[in-house]
Amino acid sequence: MAPSENSGSNGKTSVVVTALDGVINVNSLFTIAIFVGLSLATPGQKSLNSSERCQPGILTVKQLVIFEVLSFSFFLFSSLVAQAIKLSLNLLGSEELAHGFSVVVNERLLKTGMLMTAISSVMGCLFLMVSMLHVIEIKTGRLFCGAKSTIISVTFLIILVVSGLLVYISAAWYAFTHARVHLHE
Repeated sequence: MAPSENSGSNGKTSVVVTALDGVINVNSLFTIAIFVGLSLATPGQKSLNSSERCQPGILTVKQLVIFEVLSFSFFLFSSLVAQAIKLSLNLLGSEELAHGFSVVVNERLLKTGMLMTAISSVMGCLFLMVSMLHVIEIKTGRLFCGAKSTIISVTFLIILVVSGLLVYISAAWYAFTHARVHLHE
C-alpha cells in the first residue's frame, strides 16, 4: 500500500519519513556541490577574464571556503536532525517493538525538529548560493568588472535560488502550520 493510502498514525508517520528522506537526499546532493566548489579554492587561479583588475583575489578564495564550510555545516545539521526524527518515527511504527516496548514521540519536539531541519536547509542553500557567487567570480571574473557572462550567471543563480527557496519556505510553512500529526492513539 502506498504511503498516501495508509490510514491512522502509521500512514502519517510514513509521509513524514518520506519527506525527511527527501530532505536528506537533497542535502546530500548539495554537499557534493560544496566539495566541487572547494576544489576550485586554489590561490592564484586565473579567471577566464583577461583583464588583470578583474581577477579574483585571495579574499575571494578565502570567502569561498568560509561559505562552503558554513553551507556544509547547515546541511549536515539538517540531515542529522532529520535522521534522528526518522529513527524515532521508525521506532514508533516498528511492529517488533509493539510487543514489549513503548516509544513515545512528543509532537512538539517532532515539529521543532522538522522546523530546525527546514531552517538549516534554507540557511545551507543561502550560504551555498553565496559560495557559488564566489565560484562564478573565480571562473569568469569579478562581478564589478561587468563581464556579461558573470552578470548573466549571477542573475540567474540569484533569481532561481531565491525563487526555489520561496516555494520551499511557503510549502514548509504551510505543512508546519496546517499539519495535524497525532502520533498517539
